[in-house]
Amino acid sequence: MSVFSEFFALFGNDLFSTVLGVFLKTLPIWLPIILFSIFIQVYLEYIRSKWILEQGSVLLELRLPKLMSKSPAAMEVMLGALHQPVVGSYLDVYLKGRVRAWFSLEIVSIEGQVKFFIWTHAKLKNLVEAQVYSQFPNVEVHEVPDYTRDFTYNPSKISLWGAQMRLTKPDPYPIKTYMDYGLDKDPKEEFKIDPMTPMLEFMGSLKRGEQAWVQIMIQAHRKMDLKDAIFPVRKDWKDAAKKEIEKVLKESYIKPEEGKTLKFSDLTEVQKETITAIERSIGKLAFDTMIRAVYIGEKEVYNPVNIGGLMGGFKQYGSSNLNGFAPKWSTGIAYPWEDFRGRRKREKERIIIDSYKRRSFFQPPYKHFEGKPFVLSVEELATIFHLPGEVSATPTLARLVSKKAEAPANLPI
Repeated sequence: MSVFSEFFALFGNDLFSTVLGVFLKTLPIWLPIILFSIFIQVYLEYIRSKWILEQGSVLLELRLPKLMSKSPAAMEVMLGALHQPVVGSYLDVYLKGRVRAWFSLEIVSIEGQVKFFIWTHAKLKNLVEAQVYSQFPNVEVHEVPDYTRDFTYNPSKISLWGAQMRLTKPDPYPIKTYMDYGLDKDPKEEFKIDPMTPMLEFMGSLKRGEQAWVQIMIQAHRKMDLKDAIFPVRKDWKDAAKKEIEKVLKESYIKPEEGKTLKFSDLTEVQKETITAIERSIGKLAFDTMIRAVYIGEKEVYNPVNIGGLMGGFKQYGSSNLNGFAPKWSTGIAYPWEDFRGRRKREKERIIIDSYKRRSFFQPPYKHFEGKPFVLSVEELATIFHLPGEVSATPTLARLVSKKAEAPANLPI
């Protein structure tokens, strides 16, 4: 007889009786707490879903002029104006179901025609339009039908691959931004290096029957409190940034003499650049972010090689000492025996399309699907979503032929 058997023979019945007794005696204490917590969660989901439906939504297309000389800094200012961290009063949150505003920045290729969109709630349409025109007066903003409504998921006729992205390092480490590429200095077009160009070139190369969608969902970052969750756990990302800076300092190759502190000048150039980049990033407005990327093709023209082209559009934002993007969740199946009948793959494909169409991630039905959002500064967002200048020579990038101008002041009345 084993030691465990002997122990159970001696104390098993008494131990079980004791545990059961404690369980039953404390039932009136913990059961109401659990039931109340479940009720609150269901109640909040209901009133928030109702409030979101009441807001309605619009899709705004940004039509670019033939000549675009603004740097991504203009987009940074525009996105900064969309930073809406206010939720409202507790009555708004718990009686009306009000939630923080979120937006979807989208770069789309429909059979090689590349377009830029911003999705928002209908009540925020005027705000978005005003901010676009304030920084890009030559751009035209048009409310258009949702391009995703024309797409019906039919696995017998189409093939697709989709993914949700993640950061390769903790949030405080920034990606390589337009400032690192020198675009903040507004150089001449022939000297510009726009990191968004590879993505646009890939999208412009798609053929008839192919589509590529990139969705960047953003919501103003803030330290969580009772207006965000019953049990708030997330802190401001600046606290995490301070810890990462301390970590970089501890990993310094140069150790200070006893009794002396490590100086910034004692660090390597890479460590200096890393700390400088983190400090610059946390000094700016931040957004909770989620990125989806989808490649779609009819069965006859679907090309798996284009998956690499879509993911390659994110490569130039990464660096070894800073941050980068990589797929966190995808519709792919690693090994055939894991999904012999293809059911898991079809379910994944249905989810990526449905969540994309609903622009759902910060709220139900796909709230925080496959993980929590990551944090990007407004500078980082302006790097991955801005209106390209002439340096992007993609022939299928939709641009306006004529330039808008105001009417002469001396026209007869």
